[in-house]
Order: sequence, then C-alpha cells, then structure tokens
Amino acid sequence: MRLLPTKSMKPGMKLAKTIYNDQGRPLISEGIPVTARMISRLQQLNVTYVYIEDARTKDIYVPTLISDKVRKKAISTITDTFKLLESEKKLSKWFVMDQSSKELKRLINHLLTDMKSSEEVATLLTDVYIHDNYVFTHSLNVTLYALSIGLKLGLPQKDLEILGLGGMLHDIGKMQIPAEILHKPGKLTSEEFIEMKKHTTYGYDVLRNMHTIPLLVAHCAFQHHERLNGSGYPRGVKKDDIHIFAKILAVADVFDAVTSHRIYRNAMLPHEGLELLYAGSESLYEPAIIEAFRKSVAIYPFGLTVTLNDGRKGLVVGQNKDLTERPIIRIIEVEGSEIETPYDVNLKDYLDISIVDCEKQDSMSAVS
Repeated sequence: MRLLPTKSMKPGMKLAKTIYNDQGRPLISEGIPVTARMISRLQQLNVTYVYIEDARTKDIYVPTLISDKVRKKAISTITDTFKLLESEKKLSKWFVMDQSSKELKRLINHLLTDMKSSEEVATLLTDVYIHDNYVFTHSLNVTLYALSIGLKLGLPQKDLEILGLGGMLHDIGKMQIPAEILHKPGKLTSEEFIEMKKHTTYGYDVLRNMHTIPLLVAHCAFQHHERLNGSGYPRGVKKDDIHIFAKILAVADVFDAVTSHRIYRNAMLPHEGLELLYAGSESLYEPAIIEAFRKSVAIYPFGLTVTLNDGRKGLVVGQNKDLTERPIIRIIEVEGSEIETPYDVNLKDYLDISIVDCEKQDSMSAVS
C-alpha cells in the first residue's frame, strides 16, 4: 500500500485502508475504487492523506499502535465523559467526573497493555478517522503520544497511569468554551483567543475538586500550554515550575495539532511536525522529551514516497526502532525511470544516504 496525498488521487484507485468516522463506523471501505465525487468529498472533509493499493508494496503491513476495538472504546469513553460534563450543571460536574474516572483509568490500562505488547513506533497520521469533534480524537491522540514518550523515558506504571489520565482530560476545560469559538473554522480574533486560553483554567478548576482524580491530572490541564521560556499560558511560568507531565503533554499536544486534518490547514507530515518541535527545543520544549518522542514516532510513515540524496525514489516499507529518521526504503525509480524489480535499502546501514524530499500535500497555513 502507498500513502498518497488526496490531491494526487485519481478515479479508479482503490483504498488500502478503510476510512472511519470517530465512532469507528466505516465511511469508505478498503478495496473500493474511488470516484471523482468520493475524492472531492474526502478533500471537503479535510482528509490530507489516504492509503491506496499499490502492487509494489502489497506485501507491506501497516501496523497500528492500538487495536481498533480499544480505539473505538477510547473515543466513546472520552466523548461520553466530555459531553456529560458539558451538559451537566455546575453542582453535578463532580458527580459526573467521579463516575467517569473509573472507566477512564481502566481505559488507560488497556492502552498501556496494547502499547507495551507492541514493538511498533507511534504513527497516527495514517489512521484516518473523520471526526465530528476534533477535541475528542485529539484527546486520544495526545494520550497515545504522551504514553509513548513516558514509556521511552522509563516512567513507572503509576506515573504512566496519571500521565495517561492527564492526556485524556487535558482539554476538558474546552467544554466550557462557547461553541462558536471552539468550532470556529478560521483564525480566532484576539478576543476569542483570550477566551480560548481560559480552557486551561476551566479544566483545572473542574479536575482539582474531583476526589477520584489525582491532583497532578488537574495540573496537566492547567500547564500543558506553558513553555520553558515563560511565553506560555495561563501563568507564564518557566522551566522547573512546569511539571514534567505538562512538558510531555506540550510536545504531544503540538505534534498532534500540526499533523491532524483541520479545516483551516492541511496536516503536516510527521517529520515536519518534529522539525517544528526541534525549532522550539530549549526555548519552548524540553530537549530530552523531544528526543524521546523522536525515538517513539514514525517520522516517515509506511507507504510515503520519498526522494533520496542520490536521486533515487522509493516508498517507506519498514521502520528502525530508535532510528525512526532512517527507515527502510523500497526503491522504485532510478535516474527518473521506474525500475522493473524494486529493491529495499535500509538507511540504517547506509549513513551516506538520506531522505531529501517526500510527496506531500501543499501547506495552507501555520498552526494557530
């Protein structure tokens, strides 16, 4: 299978991976030839990349970080918790969260079990889910990325459970943001952004009063937009005044934001998102956390078309653990011409060869 920007799709191509809504129901199933109308619809839904069938890589299996069953359960639990909190009156919010916290903790343990038993690096860009509410899908993705970092850093089980819960609930305060601001398709005005930033305080105020939620989870909601140089919010604290869980969530939160399909911009590829994080290393984000994340995420996803520094073109067909910037490439083109017999090159074994370009959707604007 090959990862292709939707702008490059042609009628008659067959999807190699089913596209789901965020309840886990298929929207377009794999193996079905797409029509021009389907392609147009995918672009309208802001789907930036899809997998299509490709004879040269039909033997490649694209792994998932967690099972579809666990993902579906996770989205359902997050959605129910957030929506209940949104609909309940202030005095009953504590009851809602106390009831939901046990289910959320069970969910975190399911995720950790799946992730610990998998040898795969995190790659969520290619799990195409059309979401009705970005906050819910984002909350799960941030949790998965944060847990990947935590596992790479060797955090103990108890800390991983708290970190996971912090990831799930880091944006819970957005349920108190007016819908016209939260779901605005374009850039926020300065007044709207001031209101949006309050979600950190709203989330903290709700979570810190929950008897069944560790206080550190409330601080995850409070601090995940703080930055090392004090340029973040809501308090503008610096370095050691930011809890390590919030520092981890800051990296996971930004990476998922820029690599997700959004109405106002196309998704970045993982290596572009990582470059954005490295640009803020030491000033905005903890270098050790970025480095742990680099080892945890598939920088060049399976099926991506890349160009090497010697001019050859190929498709990513394998990953090297802890060396995700040097994947295994199946060469399909040499000196501008397709070759009859593709062959694999493991960039781990050829340090003089590097990726210099890749097929990608044109960017629209930077993340806000």
